[in-house]
Amino acid sequence: MNNYEYIIACLPVPEAAGILDADGLIRDIRSQCSPADNSLISLLADSFDSSNLTAELYNTALASRNAFIREYFLWDLRVRNTKTEFLNARLGRPGDADVIDLPGALEFDEKPQVQNLLAGSDILERERGLDDLMWKKADELTRLHVFDMDVILAFIAKIKITDRWNRLDPQTGRAMFRTLVEEIRQTRD
Repeated sequence: MNNYEYIIACLPVPEAAGILDADGLIRDIRSQCSPADNSLISLLADSFDSSNLTAELYNTALASRNAFIREYFLWDLRVRNTKTEFLNARLGRPGDADVIDLPGALEFDEKPQVQNLLAGSDILERERGLDDLMWKKADELTRLHVFDMDVILAFIAKIKITDRWNRLDPQTGRAMFRTLVEEIRQTRD
């Protein structure tokens, strides 16, 4: 267990563009991870189910000893809070309704960028822009990492984003899938 070099080197590179068994890939990764690492994977996977997005989940993540989990969840909370504030303003609701107010979760340098994305008129473009920010954050958080759990967590986050787009807009999903495959190939060169 915890042989990250092996796990990363063995990440599957699916050949058929657009065909992605996200759950299968994650199961394969989980089978090679320790119970502690599987707990991190479960926490990350929970963030892709809207029914799990509670203050309790974010508190758990923000208290994690894993830096990727802490920073990725803080970023996710910031983006979601900004989205909630935007929707509250559009619906005439109090600005703080349904906002999860945890330390550092309301104000951040990139907030105007998120607000600009939300102001767009095309729903798919907005969602794609927000997911692109999440993808970039995963890359940023693993920039100096090569063979560790953070790289695996970033890969899983990208799998989940790609899987979402395969269901929302297959053309976009295929493009994201090709990007993910190319990233995997580059780690092997």
